[in-house]
Amino acid sequence: MNSNLLRLLSLIGFATLAATAAEPTTAPRAFIDGIGPGWRALGPDDFKPVNSAPDTWSWRDDGLHCTGQPVSVLRTAKEFANFEMIVEWMHQKPAGNSGVFVWATPASIAKLTTAGKPGLPDGIEVQILDHGYTEMFKRRNPAKAADWFTTNGDVFAVRVKLNHFEPRSPNGSRSFPRKNLSKGAGEWNHYYIRAINGELRLWVNGEEVSGGNGADPARGFLCLESEGSPIHFRTLRLRELP
Repeated sequence: MNSNLLRLLSLIGFATLAATAAEPTTAPRAFIDGIGPGWRALGPDDFKPVNSAPDTWSWRDDGLHCTGQPVSVLRTAKEFANFEMIVEWMHQKPAGNSGVFVWATPASIAKLTTAGKPGLPDGIEVQILDHGYTEMFKRRNPAKAADWFTTNGDVFAVRVKLNHFEPRSPNGSRSFPRKNLSKGAGEWNHYYIRAINGELRLWVNGEEVSGGNGADPARGFLCLESEGSPIHFRTLRLRELP
C-alpha cells in the first residue's frame, strides 16, 4: 500500500471520528415497569370509597374505569410514606382532567367522607390533564391567561407545604414539567412517581419532568381523582420503601 493511500485512509478515519463525536446523544428513556422484588399490583381491596357515587369507579378485566362524576377521590386503604408507584392512564375524551394525590391528609379524607359531597383532599397533586384542556379553558375564560398550568405533568401542593422544583408556574405554586411528553386523549400514558422523605419526583413516559421537596406532611393516603371526565387506569403498581 503506497503512502498516498495510507494518508487518504487516515484522513477518512479522522473525519469519521469527528463526525461521530459531533452527533448529539439522547439519553434513553427509563421506563420503570413495576416488576421485581417488593412491587405489587393494586386492586379493589387496596382502595376505599371517599366521596364518589357508587358508579364512579368500576373495576373490570382491563383495569379501573372512572366516569369523572362527581369531583371526588378513591383512596388507598392505608397510609404511605416512602414509595414508588406506576400509574398508566388514558383520558377517554379531549380536555379530560384527573390526577393522583400523594400524602393526602387523614383529616381532609375524613372530612370528605363524612360530608359525602364533591371535593378534593389536602395533599400533593400529580396532575393528569389532557392537552385539549388548554383550548377549553381559553374558550370558557377569554379574559384569563392560560399560563398557570400545563398538560404535561404539573406537581403542586393543595393546602399543604412543598418546595416546588423549577421550572415553576408564574406564581410559583406549581412545578412545571421540563419537557412536554404527555400523549393526548385515547392514548396511554405512563407515570412513575417516587416519593422519599418528603421529596416527590414524577417521570412522564420514561423521563423525569417535575416534582418538589420539603413536603409537610410526608405521609398520608394515595388517591385517584375523578374530576369531570371519564378516564381509564391500568397497571397500578406500588412498592413501599424504607
